[in-house]
Amino acid sequence: MAKRLAYLYIDTGSMYRALAWAVLNNRIPIDDEAAVSELLRSSDIRLERERDSQRVFWNGQDITDQIRTPEVSQYASIVASYPSVREQMLVLQRQMAAGGNVVMDGRDIGTHVLPDADVKIFLTASTRERAERRLKELLAKGLQTDLATLEAEIAERDKRDMEREAAPLRQAADAVLVDTTGMTIEQVVEQILKICERSGESIQ
Repeated sequence: MAKRLAYLYIDTGSMYRALAWAVLNNRIPIDDEAAVSELLRSSDIRLERERDSQRVFWNGQDITDQIRTPEVSQYASIVASYPSVREQMLVLQRQMAAGGNVVMDGRDIGTHVLPDADVKIFLTASTRERAERRLKELLAKGLQTDLATLEAEIAERDKRDMEREAAPLRQAADAVLVDTTGMTIEQVVEQILKICERSGESIQ
């Protein structure tokens, strides 16, 4: 989507993944919110665009390829449930979007981070489909897992994110629901472009 519009792409989930990676790397107890929050406060997360992808840096170290493991995924959902962490991330994310012309991807963008966004899309897909997509990604990276495990992890993460106190996962009242089950990336992009056009957004 960002490529088609020549907009900046911001994957906010990668920011929580970066923090989760750092928690694991520094052997900080995952249930110690104060320590996790302090780690974030004393560190630097940077997202950089590289051709058609986004690179993630933690204190200057490129960790893009290290934050997509199942373990990091589970930790990311936990650190994302901490209010003190989300408060800090909120400031960072709004700063990134301040210049406009961005496609921001995340689980609380339309409801919390950018409640006044020009266009809000709530993307979903069946748990099975999401697990199958994730399995392909992990196997391509040489990481071994199975479909049943991924389905269970995704369901657990969804439940945790929907029930968290700070900025829970939910569809914004003015967001358009797009169920991507069975759709290709190209089909999803075309559907979203049509939604943007109907909303009056200028498509470049």
